Amino acid sequence: MGAGASIVKDLEGELEAGLGDLPESCVAEVLLHLHAPEICGAARLSRTFRAAASADFVWEAKLPENYAYLLELARAERSSCEKDRLCLKEVYFWLCRPNPLEGGNKIFWLEKNRGGICMSISSKGLLITGIDDRRYWNYVSTDESRFHEVAYLQQTWWFEVDGEVDFCFPAGTYSLFFRLHLGRPAKKFGRRICCSDHVHGWDIKPVQFQLSTLDGQNATSHCYLDEPGRWILYHAGDFVAENSNVSTKLKFSMTQIDCTHTKGGICIDSVLIYPKGFAHEKIFTCYS
Repeated sequence: MGAGASIVKDLEGELEAGLGDLPESCVAEVLLHLHAPEICGAARLSRTFRAAASADFVWEAKLPENYAYLLELARAERSSCEKDRLCLKEVYFWLCRPNPLEGGNKIFWLEKNRGGICMSISSKGLLITGIDDRRYWNYVSTDESRFHEVAYLQQTWWFEVDGEVDFCFPAGTYSLFFRLHLGRPAKKFGRRICCSDHVHGWDIKPVQFQLSTLDGQNATSHCYLDEPGRWILYHAGDFVAENSNVSTKLKFSMTQIDCTHTKGGICIDSVLIYPKGFAHEKIFTCYS
């Protein structure tokens, strides 16, 4: 019979306890050892599991230590009708949404399986040298970016992209990536194609990636760009947030400023910050 029945009969016709007879407090202790999607799945087993899966102390254990600060940021641009008091389960799934910052040029979200904070900074949230000169740079619309457009370089001598973040990351180690694409992705007759007419110069000298924090952490890496036709996360380096309630001030850059040759044909989508070890796309590890 169903696992959610409060009592069941054994083969001899005697009554025995089912999952529904477990004390709610015991069920909640079990749920503490599950990831958020698993807790939601367990809630379908019985009314007792459903009640335990809504307990605040279960979800408080899954939330980052500074969830109140994160929720305040996430709700800052919402209407007043959306600012009612939330239970901690609702807080968790609110933070799992893409939450915009700085007019939408940055977003952060809670990774729903393990509860780590991720961030993405769009190309418009970066300082790109020469971006206003349409002879060299353009913004291109695409459905391959969560921001729906990317910065596309036709050609330049001096390539420099800078950015910074000032944010209270939950304590932990984080990795920073540049999401790049050699060639210009497009569609023709409904099929994806890559226009690589302007791709040149990236195999002559390596690109340099740098990041630094106000508390003295530094990382530098180098990489030749030589894989056109797909989006790749180029690993710039890692940093550690020691205290969830202290802002991490982070600066980062990507440069290729050897003016003996031009380079071009690259799309810059965004900079991504993930908890170390978490990423969904192809990662290229650069050398120091």
